[in-house]
Amino acid sequence: MKNWFRDQHFVSLLKNSSYLGASRIVAAVAGIATLAMAGRGLGVVLFGMLVLIQSYAKAASGLSKFESWQLIVRYGGQALTEGRPDEFKTSTGFAFALDVVSGIGGMIIAVLVLPFVGHWFGIPDDQLWLATLYCTMLPTMAAATPTGVLRSLNRFDLISWQGTVSPIGRVILTTAAFVMHAPFAAYVAIWYVTDLSADLFFWFLAWRELRRRGLLQGIRPTLRPTTLPGAWRFAIHVNLTASVMAAWSPIARLVVGGLLGPTGAAFFRVGSTLADAAQKPADQLAKVFYPEIMRMDVRTKKPWNLMLRAAVFAGGIALLAILILFVGGRPLVQLLFGKAFLGAYPVLMVLLAVPLMGVLSFPLPPMLYALDRPDAPLKARLVGTAAFFILVAPLSWQFGVVGAAAAFSLGFAATVLTLILQLLGEYRRVKPRKHAARAPADRSLLEETETPALE
Repeated sequence: MKNWFRDQHFVSLLKNSSYLGASRIVAAVAGIATLAMAGRGLGVVLFGMLVLIQSYAKAASGLSKFESWQLIVRYGGQALTEGRPDEFKTSTGFAFALDVVSGIGGMIIAVLVLPFVGHWFGIPDDQLWLATLYCTMLPTMAAATPTGVLRSLNRFDLISWQGTVSPIGRVILTTAAFVMHAPFAAYVAIWYVTDLSADLFFWFLAWRELRRRGLLQGIRPTLRPTTLPGAWRFAIHVNLTASVMAAWSPIARLVVGGLLGPTGAAFFRVGSTLADAAQKPADQLAKVFYPEIMRMDVRTKKPWNLMLRAAVFAGGIALLAILILFVGGRPLVQLLFGKAFLGAYPVLMVLLAVPLMGVLSFPLPPMLYALDRPDAPLKARLVGTAAFFILVAPLSWQFGVVGAAAAFSLGFAATVLTLILQLLGEYRRVKPRKHAARAPADRSLLEETETPALE
């Protein structure tokens, strides 16, 4: 294991993920405290309503937005390393244009559709106006350009600090609302203001860093990135994959709300929030793994070794968190949320399978992107989503919210299995060697390894 820490890529992975990990610890603690205060202040039913309103906006954002940060990392990050700032500016302008179009378009569609589908998800007519107002935040919620800019510029420290803005602000305001016995609308306003403030702060950090490095001038929004070969194909595949992935949890909560009502949505939200805490190490490593892997030659053993080391490292940390939740989950739920939320405990026990699978599989999508297979994660997500929708209704009707949690876990398992099978196929195709001649540029390598199956 000593050799692991002699690998500069592994050390860089740990360094950058440590920045994000520190912020996520703060965010996780603040997030759980926020939910505890909101749950106690609102009760099970109104807390479930708050979950459904936020989940609708997040699902709309997830379905409409482009994961434009991946465009900047793939095209712009490498271009900066090789002294081609114009390509970085073009990729940033393309990402910005995609964010604007998808954000505004998503907001309009979400607002227009809400009156017709709100009751399907358990949102009553008298709360539709709050859900509609919450949807006006979609243009900033959908923006991923700041993430791509800061990741390409290796400013994970700024990303980490930005990640604490919303959780800290929200826990302070929610505590005040709990003490003052504030009405339901006040809690919705708190969620709205804290989310919006964090998004705007993210844009400010990216703008400031671009100006500091002299890269701001020349960035123009464009939907015709003629100097970026294959950019639209890559963007569409990544967008579809990310849309399914980003909307996965919010849509699951909406479906549970539609099948079992706000109480079921509340229990599912509490259980999934606590289970997600065990997956945070993998989430942080995944955010830095992709930029790191794009700097490496996939025809050598190095990126594959890095993938295995990162998975083992994250798995060891997550396993400890999973064991703590397994042993102390019931008293933790009662301590944080009160006896009324003890129905979330069996949900948590079932959902603990998700972070266990997640920490072991997080490097798989970035590896497939590096191998120029943006279609592969999309296929895996669609398989998992289909499995969830096939199973959720019968399992929910038979076993209640625990059945919904089981459907979610089985859907995630189907996604991971599909990813593994596809990556094994790619591994056999490229036949990594201990040493390989370095391609003139990573993009050239990706073009050489493109498979006939891609459109």
